[in-house]
Amino acid sequence: MSADPDPCPAPDAGDAPPAASRLRHVAIIMDGNGRWAKARGLPRTAGHREGVEAARRAVQGARDLGLRYLTLYSFSTENWRRPAGEVRDLMGLLKEFISADLPRLTEEGVRIRIIGDRSNLGLDIKALVRKAEAQTAHNDQFVLQIAFNYGGRDEIARAARAAGEAVRAGALDPAEITPDRFAQFLDTAAAPDPDLVIRTSGEQRVSNFLLWQAAYAEYVFPDVLWPDFNEEVFRRAVEEYRGRERRYGGVGAPAR
Repeated sequence: MSADPDPCPAPDAGDAPPAASRLRHVAIIMDGNGRWAKARGLPRTAGHREGVEAARRAVQGARDLGLRYLTLYSFSTENWRRPAGEVRDLMGLLKEFISADLPRLTEEGVRIRIIGDRSNLGLDIKALVRKAEAQTAHNDQFVLQIAFNYGGRDEIARAARAAGEAVRAGALDPAEITPDRFAQFLDTAAAPDPDLVIRTSGEQRVSNFLLWQAAYAEYVFPDVLWPDFNEEVFRRAVEEYRGRERRYGGVGAPAR
């Protein structure tokens, strides 16, 4: 559970775009690294390495598009089932990405958060995660959330345990556990829910990603493998989002 305030407050109401087009937070399921490598006769590691370059483009693209938050799904709780060598490579790429990019992201006002279960990560990765979050804690221009060792069901279960502990300690009345109150125990408590979720590669699955937070998100599924993701693909996904009407269970605006 995070008690940090929202580091990127919304613009004043007078400056905000219409609700149909307002977009602050995009989350991306980065899918297709393996297929990209296979199509080129390369090892899967090559696809993951190109995927890191695509992640860098996504961060820059999100900022160019005026977003405040970007969440990237980089390693799921289910990814531990992959071959041990591939898991080591993915861990190494996370360390490489943070180590190489942390000085620049810090200078550019980007705040880094890592969401997911840290309990079974290596000590070196835990230390790097703590360093990245501490070093960027006061940045307020843009928030980059990296979902690492993350699973939506696991996050909800951990949040339920934390809420239960608060009840047992007398700090929380069970009658007070509303959806909004429960959300404060999630890894993403300090961020708004995503408006748009993008999954690359053409696959149309949510894959245990932000199950609670994406309850009312729009989904876009570009038929592009993640290493080929670029600002043009990002822009088209945002345009598709802005062409939709978000009703949140209501009836929407009357036809004109």
